[in-house]
Amino acid sequence: MTLRTNGTTTADITDLAKKIVAGNGIDPDKKGPSQATQLAALARERYELFMSDDGRPYGVTIGGPNLALPLRGKAGLRSQLARQFADTNNGTVPSQSALADAMTVLEGVAALADPRTPQLRVARHAERIIIDLGTSDGRCVAVDENGWQRLPASPVVFRRSGAMKPLPAPISNGDGLAALRTLLNTTDEGFQLLAAWLVAAFIPDLPHPILAFRGEQGTGKSKGAAMVIGIIDPSGAPKRTAPRDLKSWAVQAFNSWAICLDNVSTVPDWLSDALCRAVTGDGIVDRALYTDDDVVVLEFRRVLAMTTIDAGALAGDLAERLLTIELQLIPDHKRREEAELDQAYADAHPAILASLFDLLAKVLKALPDVELTERPRMADFARVLAAVDQVTGWHTLDSYRATAADAVADVLDGEPFAQAVVDLVDKAGPDSLTLTASQLLEGVATPDKLPKKWPKDPTRAGGQLKRLAPALRTIGIEVDDSQRGPKPKKQRLYKLTASPERRCETASPASPAAPQTPVTCENRGDASATPVASPLPVRGDAGTAEGDAALFPASPHDTASDLQRYDQGDTGTAGDAEMQHLSNPTPECTACHLPLDSTLAAYGETTHPGCDPVPAPNSPTKRA
Repeated sequence: MTLRTNGTTTADITDLAKKIVAGNGIDPDKKGPSQATQLAALARERYELFMSDDGRPYGVTIGGPNLALPLRGKAGLRSQLARQFADTNNGTVPSQSALADAMTVLEGVAALADPRTPQLRVARHAERIIIDLGTSDGRCVAVDENGWQRLPASPVVFRRSGAMKPLPAPISNGDGLAALRTLLNTTDEGFQLLAAWLVAAFIPDLPHPILAFRGEQGTGKSKGAAMVIGIIDPSGAPKRTAPRDLKSWAVQAFNSWAICLDNVSTVPDWLSDALCRAVTGDGIVDRALYTDDDVVVLEFRRVLAMTTIDAGALAGDLAERLLTIELQLIPDHKRREEAELDQAYADAHPAILASLFDLLAKVLKALPDVELTERPRMADFARVLAAVDQVTGWHTLDSYRATAADAVADVLDGEPFAQAVVDLVDKAGPDSLTLTASQLLEGVATPDKLPKKWPKDPTRAGGQLKRLAPALRTIGIEVDDSQRGPKPKKQRLYKLTASPERRCETASPASPAAPQTPVTCENRGDASATPVASPLPVRGDAGTAEGDAALFPASPHDTASDLQRYDQGDTGTAGDAEMQHLSNPTPECTACHLPLDSTLAAYGETTHPGCDPVPAPNSPTKRA
């Protein structure tokens, strides 16, 4: 017992406090609710809780902006709840354990609600496109076929990230696209294609090609890319270096609508594949923090850009997703200081957005009536370009096709094996080549020092040819691997065919030995007019009757020695007869009477695989 100076004790003070509390109808022996309980009750009172489709809990302020605050992590609803608790409890700060316990309860409440997916910067809502301006009060812009308007609140739930900055409110103040044109040093054709890409960047539900600013040093690639990305999705880091691994890339892509990789010289295979997936839609699964069996999913489809000097270093599938804008060298007397350029860009940004939204509204109105007779690889984007051309009179679709073809050609120029295959097909003339992977690897011109990507065996040669097939098709060379060789090996055969247009481009003058018959696209395939040499070197003397007899056995049966030589890709065997351009009539299958592949005929086969053989006259048995 402690005595006070006035003669009272602490026990007396405690009894007095209990009497006062009891006099107000409160049980003095009953403890109040814990901090965790108060936090959970406060959150359920002020926030609408739900779980996203990928399993992330969020809360939206009731009666406030339609912004999703994540429950996990120290930013978001957790910090907001701590501040509100302190405001309602005379500045008392909740403990970290109380916050953690409250978050666990709130996650369980969110799991019971219907799942929703918060959008990032751009979203589709019915017939309108909603663009989040990124302001704290949740303002947005809605665009439909009738025009655009600013809204005080978004009808779509958006989420924010630390990488995002606000967009300025669009203002119709003159021609914003003309103002943007003065900031970029490209051609009129290139600028029109860029403007069409910017319009498509605000359409969320389609794949967007990767914008590639290409040019030599001093063309303003990095600054131009930063301005273009800032028009769509401003960020504190508009230009970024290539990520070091897949996880760091997924985190960047998940938290930004538009991303620019600056000064790309080489792209690792894993990053090339990741960029391709980000164009069409990707999802990365990772283990959740502090768990053994729980996972988190990062889903995204993004608008991407890059700056590069050499696009030939890119993989073929990535090059097919590029939209290349060539930048011109800036003369010294026209170069502007960065502060001046930044101020001009900031002043023009609201008008640029207004002009883009005007054009977007016209495109949305024209899109339902646009039909493409031929669809390139990025067909959805090509349809948007066709709508842009319809309402503006531009020719962006033709420009896009031309830039796509140039990008693929650059990739082929950087692939030594692809160049060797192209040379092999061009030397073959009008006839197609049908050969195995081992024959292909032996038939192409091999460099003295093998490049890094040169296939080391027939299996890799076949796989690389399959990967190069789309790029080869772009320059007029078809690759068909649906055929199989004769039994019992049934090796895969690759048929390489040059298009008539490519044959015309690569046609050579007539040989001096036959000047009376000029070679044209019409008679180039006529072996009687102009003999064509074999595209592959032939081992041994195949020009004599004895050599011919060795190459074309009379027996229809495949002997073990024949199969062994065919399997090894020996150009002196019957397997090379497919690549000999003969003037003999095409043989027919004795069962179905359709043309018989020359490889089967040279190997003594008389029927297609799968057709029932017809026994020869006076033959007592039927060949199996």
